[in-house]
Amino acid sequence: MTTTTAAAAAALTSSVGDGPPPSRSTTTITAGRTYHILKIEGYSSTLKAGRGQALRSSPFSAGGRTWYISYYPNGGQETNKHCISFFIHLDDDTVNDDVMAQVTFSLLDRHGNPVRSHTVTTILYNFSVASNNALGFENFIRRDDLQRSEYLNDDCFAIAVRLVITEEPPSFTVPPSNMHLDYGDLLSSKEGTDVEFVVSGETFAAHRLVLAARSSVFKAELFKPMEGGTTDVMKIDNMDAQVFKALLVFIYMDTWPEIGQDETTMVQQLLVAANKYSLSRLKIMCEDKLCNYIDTSSVVTMLMLADKYQCHGLKKVCFNFLASSRALSLVMKVDNFWCLIQSHPTMLKDLIYNIVTHQLEIKLSV
Repeated sequence: MTTTTAAAAAALTSSVGDGPPPSRSTTTITAGRTYHILKIEGYSSTLKAGRGQALRSSPFSAGGRTWYISYYPNGGQETNKHCISFFIHLDDDTVNDDVMAQVTFSLLDRHGNPVRSHTVTTILYNFSVASNNALGFENFIRRDDLQRSEYLNDDCFAIAVRLVITEEPPSFTVPPSNMHLDYGDLLSSKEGTDVEFVVSGETFAAHRLVLAARSSVFKAELFKPMEGGTTDVMKIDNMDAQVFKALLVFIYMDTWPEIGQDETTMVQQLLVAANKYSLSRLKIMCEDKLCNYIDTSSVVTMLMLADKYQCHGLKKVCFNFLASSRALSLVMKVDNFWCLIQSHPTMLKDLIYNIVTHQLEIKLSV
């Protein structure tokens, strides 16, 4: 950039200091910072520079790089001809790497303190020597505002430039949690177990605190006041041993247990167990599994299960399945369908309502 002869008579003096303490960032690491003060002496002489012509400060160092500041007393272009512009430039052809930086420009009062109303901060910006780019503000301050202000003294004013150079924080790959595996090992090793359950002739060892932390029902049963203290053996009736084993695996590992053969029946029984011990997440997982097994032979059983244990999602999927006239006609031939209607009178009303609603939705979408 060029300057006029008259403008060259003005002096741009630079000094470097610590300045006010910079704010901290939790997302970037500061590699270097500089508080640079630029003093414009002979302001009126600088106004003789043409529009788009700049005065250039002395180079200064920050973060191992060389920088300079350009000052446009009459703005850099036609759109900001009534304003003063300031830009900071990366001026270092010895280093090819780009650099990330953020810059704050502040007009200084007569005591050297930043003027809040004329302090502006740029975005975090990627400086590249190859593209010869700069960062700053075209409309830093209107000339008439500066000239009427107390900040222009003896034909002189000053600005501060705080340059904060950052680098990308190191990236770390955080391994996924393996807590469920640790608790699974705790269950299988039986180390530190303090209670046993007898289910369909099989005995299962467990830890009171783990069960109580996961299930409010187990907590009430295992820690309720009893004469002679707590019991070390508990018998559970009306439950298959494999279902209880799957229940324990979920309690300890919070993952879907391996079911094995006859999955539909096992999932139904596991849903009942989840409902009994207030394991809402497991109950929803069972509902989701059962939705995949709905057909004309199972839908009535699924509806009865959903109605008895308040499985609203499963119930809705069953109703949607029955909304098909062909599916409904086939299900009506099954004996337990009429048993369901007779034992659950409101079920018929719900079914009719959902069929009508489904048909209306189809007509409206056409």
